[in-house]
Amino acid sequence: MDFFEHQRCSGVLLHPTSLPGPHGSGDLGPNSYYFVDWLHAAGQSLWQTLPVGPAGCGDSPYMGTSAFAGNPLLVAFEPMVVRGWIDGHALHATFSAERVQYSLVNPWRLARLREAFEGFERKATEEDHAAMRSWAKTQRHWLDDYVLFMAIDHAMLPAQWPEWPRELVQRDPQALQQAREDHAAEIAFWTFVQWQFDVQWKALKSYAHSRGVRIVGDMPIFVAHHSADCWARPDLFQLDEKGHTTVVAGVPPDFFSATGQRWGNPLYDWGAMQADGYRWWVARVRRQLELADAVRIDHFRGFVDYWEIPADEPTAIAGRWRAGPGMELFEALTRALGELPIIAEDLGIITPEVTALRERIGLPGMRVLQFAFTEDMDHPFLPHNYEANTVVYIGTHDNDTVQGWWKACSARERTLANLYLDVEDREVHWAMLRAAALSVARMAICQFQDVLGLDTTHRMNTPGTTGDCWSWRFQWEWVHHDMGERLLRLTAVSGRCPLDRIHLPH
Repeated sequence: MDFFEHQRCSGVLLHPTSLPGPHGSGDLGPNSYYFVDWLHAAGQSLWQTLPVGPAGCGDSPYMGTSAFAGNPLLVAFEPMVVRGWIDGHALHATFSAERVQYSLVNPWRLARLREAFEGFERKATEEDHAAMRSWAKTQRHWLDDYVLFMAIDHAMLPAQWPEWPRELVQRDPQALQQAREDHAAEIAFWTFVQWQFDVQWKALKSYAHSRGVRIVGDMPIFVAHHSADCWARPDLFQLDEKGHTTVVAGVPPDFFSATGQRWGNPLYDWGAMQADGYRWWVARVRRQLELADAVRIDHFRGFVDYWEIPADEPTAIAGRWRAGPGMELFEALTRALGELPIIAEDLGIITPEVTALRERIGLPGMRVLQFAFTEDMDHPFLPHNYEANTVVYIGTHDNDTVQGWWKACSARERTLANLYLDVEDREVHWAMLRAAALSVARMAICQFQDVLGLDTTHRMNTPGTTGDCWSWRFQWEWVHHDMGERLLRLTAVSGRCPLDRIHLPH
């Protein structure tokens, strides 16, 4: 696969909402370009994000309202100020610089986007209007349902889609046509937002490529029940005649949870998907590969077997394993899309069948260095046990920062890590970065928090909790010049960027 056959490389995991900026959340504005410049200067060739779709329940990017759309929160205002569609003076607001205050920021930014749309309607050139119409035509296969879903959802708040009028739930053609006419202005607004997301995202991606940086996206295996996908194609999900879930996703009880995890996502009707050649999955992966150069697929083991929980069960205890589509799905994807630049998230309790599927497809798996010091020296996450077709992470978005992990880990873990890393409590985050960089894994990725050496208060997500999750942001004053220089040197000597990027004596 072309993406994974290049030389050794490394990168940084940072969601765009975590970028600095004056409008309450990181976005695709100037700071995203500054971050690309920082990555280039530090010798990094990968920028990994979390899912960039619209965030849903709990502001989680893994519970979005569309598997195809972009997150309106990421649309930057600066390009629209330049076009004269919104007055820059209307954008002054006071928000936290270190947290995304979603309850305040979401409505404020949405109101400003509506003002920008009104300015576009009044001031945009015919070329602008034609560009939006042309783009919308190319994306019609998902856009038409999404913008109609958002327009109806706005009118029906706070109802979930199965609580809408029966004719809309059942997608009666006459009712849908009437809704398109009744909500034409709202549909136009959501089309404008998605067009601007695409224009801005693709401009950023192009700039990243010009600086030698490629984008690694992230795709949850499941979608949210309250989503355009579920409403538009209920035949592809296990729902009853009223649109409610009959079974939901999760994972069984294990060492970490006596009741397992009940995620609540609707489960796919894999038989229905098989019957039409997995067309929805082909369209979904194609769209994600338009936005990113490679994509990490979350919960890869669910393609082999998945935990099915009755929808009326409050925990995951009463679930059962059901067979996933396996190789057949990936054969359909490969026939349609060619070789797949996909990273398989194969963490957790992984069976030989899951490993066999990943290896048969040729996908790299993941290793997380924070998990490596819990057992013996044959632990697969210790760097000396890696194979080349691997992506090593210091920690993922679900992990604590290295400093937080170091403070909380057991005495045995700390002792073993001390011996293995030869760190003796000094700069453990750099010792972890070095171990990952010098490993044989073809790709090495770290959270930006760990380059900065930040403590647990800067954690992005704590699974199973709500509150401050997904809200972390950094400030440029935290990023000292020597951090990038040090990362560049480590990257060069580990063969992950050209050695001539650093100065060596003759």
